[in-house]
Amino acid sequence: MAQKVADMMWEMLANAGVKRCYGIVGDALNPAIDALRRNGKIEFIHVRHEEYGVFAAVADAYLSGNPVVVCGTAGPGVTHLFNGLMDARKEGAAIIAIAGDVETKLMDSAALEELNPYKFFDTACLYIGRVVNPEQARAVITTAILTAVIDKGPTVISMPGDIAAAKASDDSSHEVAIPATPVFRPADADLDKLAAMIEAAKKVAIFGGDGCRDARDEVLQLAARLQAPVGYTFRGKQWLEHDNPNAVGMTGLLGYGGAYKAIHDADLVLLLGTDFPFPEFLPGDDVKKVQIDSNPKHLGRRTAVDLALVGDIKATVTALLARVPEVSDKTASRFLEKSVAETSSFHELLQHYVEKGPGIKPIRPEFLAATLSELASEDALFFVDTGTACIWAARHLKGGTHRRIFGSFSWASMANAAPNAFGAQLAYPGRQTIALCGDGGFTMLGLGDLLTQVQRKMPVVQIILNNESLDFVKIEMQEAGVVPFGVDFKNPNFAKVAEAMGAKGIRIEEPGDVREGLAVALAHKGGPVVVDAVVDSYALSLPSHVPFHTVEGFTLSLAKQVLTGKMDSVIKTIERNIKLV
Repeated sequence: MAQKVADMMWEMLANAGVKRCYGIVGDALNPAIDALRRNGKIEFIHVRHEEYGVFAAVADAYLSGNPVVVCGTAGPGVTHLFNGLMDARKEGAAIIAIAGDVETKLMDSAALEELNPYKFFDTACLYIGRVVNPEQARAVITTAILTAVIDKGPTVISMPGDIAAAKASDDSSHEVAIPATPVFRPADADLDKLAAMIEAAKKVAIFGGDGCRDARDEVLQLAARLQAPVGYTFRGKQWLEHDNPNAVGMTGLLGYGGAYKAIHDADLVLLLGTDFPFPEFLPGDDVKKVQIDSNPKHLGRRTAVDLALVGDIKATVTALLARVPEVSDKTASRFLEKSVAETSSFHELLQHYVEKGPGIKPIRPEFLAATLSELASEDALFFVDTGTACIWAARHLKGGTHRRIFGSFSWASMANAAPNAFGAQLAYPGRQTIALCGDGGFTMLGLGDLLTQVQRKMPVVQIILNNESLDFVKIEMQEAGVVPFGVDFKNPNFAKVAEAMGAKGIRIEEPGDVREGLAVALAHKGGPVVVDAVVDSYALSLPSHVPFHTVEGFTLSLAKQVLTGKMDSVIKTIERNIKLV
C-alpha cells in the first residue's frame, strides 16, 4: 500500500518526539486521523472541547520539554484551538496544531467551514503552513516541527482532506534532524562592560523570571557573590525562591516581601530572563538596569535599560561569574540584610489568616492554600487558574527542588488549571497533579472534560475556590473606582455534580474540615477528585507595594457602593479583612 501524506506526517512527528495528540475528530480530519490510527506510535487524547485539549497540551509540552500535537477539524474546530495556542506562544510551549482544511478544489470559494489559516492563526502562531500539494508536504511539516521545538512556541499544519489522503512523494524522508539546544552568550567585551557596572555599584539586586529555569544554581551563586537580594516573577518563583537565603519575594499585583523596595533602592538591577509585564512596578531611570534574555524582542520593551544583552541565562551568568569577585562591602551586606528582614516581616503578616484559619468561617483561602502546600507531595505539580487563585498560590504554595507551579501567567486566560493538570498527569503518570481552580474557570471549561478524566481514570485533584464570583475581576473593578457589577453567579454543589459524573467529590464548608478533606483528596488514586471549598468571598490581598491610584480607586469604589445601597457589602469587606487577634 502506497504511503499517504498523512502517514508521512505522523511518522515525522513521532520521530521528532511527539507522544500525544489532543483534540476532537471531524470530517476534514478523517484521513489524517485514520493515518494516526494506523501509525500507532502517538496516543490520541479525545477531549470534549478543543480548547481544553490545547491547555492540556501546553502543560504537557512545557513540563516534559517534548513537542505535543493538537488537532481540530475545519472551521469551528480549529477556531477552538486559538486561545490555547496563544497561551502556548506566551508560555513557550512547543505545540504543533494539525488543522483540518477544506479540500483544495474548494479553497477560496466560501465553502462550508472554510477558513484562511494564514489570517486566522497569524497572531497566535510562529509558523503556518498550508499543504496544497504532496510535493511540498515534507518541507511544511519539517518547518512546523523545527520552529515549534527550537523557538518554543506553536505552529500550524493546515491539512486538506484530499491532500492527507494523497500519495506521498517517493523521496520523502521521515526523519527530522532536531538540533541540540545551542549555548550562546554575549561577547566578551559586553560581559566585561557588565562586570564593570557591577563593580561600580554598591547595591546590586537581581530580578529573575522563567529564563532562569535552567540557571538556578548559577543565579544563586551570583547573588551570594554580590550579596544581592533576589526577587522574581511568578514564573520565576519556582526556580529562585526555595532554599535561597537571598530570596525577597515578588513585586507586582501579586507582590509580597521586600522585592519592590529592593529593586527600587538598588544602584543596579539585573533583569535575568524576564519579560515582566507590569512596568509600573519596575524602577525608573534613577536606577541602572541591565537586561539579559535569550529573546532579543524582550529587551527594553517594559522599561528602559542601560545595557541590553542577548544570551542564555545559564551560559551568560557562568561567564560573568569568572569576571566578578566576591563583594565584601558592608553597604551591600546591609542592603541584603534589610531586604531579607522586610521579606521575613511580610511573611509573618501572611501567616495571620493561616494560623487563625481553623477558627474563621467562611474558610480563608490563605489557610486553604497553605494547608494544601503542607500536605502535597515534594514532587507535586501545581496548576493555578488566572485570578485570585494566583494570589494565594504565589504567597502560600511553597516550592521545592521537584515541585512545579504553572499557569497562564503570560496570557492570563481563564480556565487553564484543570486542563493543565490533566496534560501533566498524562506526561507524568501517577505524579501528584493539583489544579487550584476558580469557580468561574472550572464551570467555563473544566466541568465538561471532567468526563474525560473519569473515562481515563486520571488521578487529578481539582480544588475549586467556591466564592460564587469572578473574584479577581471584582477586585479590579474596585481598584478602578467602580461598583462591582456582573461578577456574581450561583454555583451548584460541585462535589455532588462530580459524584454524578463518576468522580470523587468532597465539599468543605467548615474550616475544621480543611485538613482532612484535602488529605483525602490527595490520597485518592482511583480517578479524578473535585474538592468544592466554600471560601470567603470578601477575602482581600494587597501587594507589598500598593500604587496610590489603586488605593484611591478602591476607596472610591467603597464610597460608591455605600451610595448605591451596598453598605452591607462594604461592611463585610472591612470586617473580613481586619486582623483577628
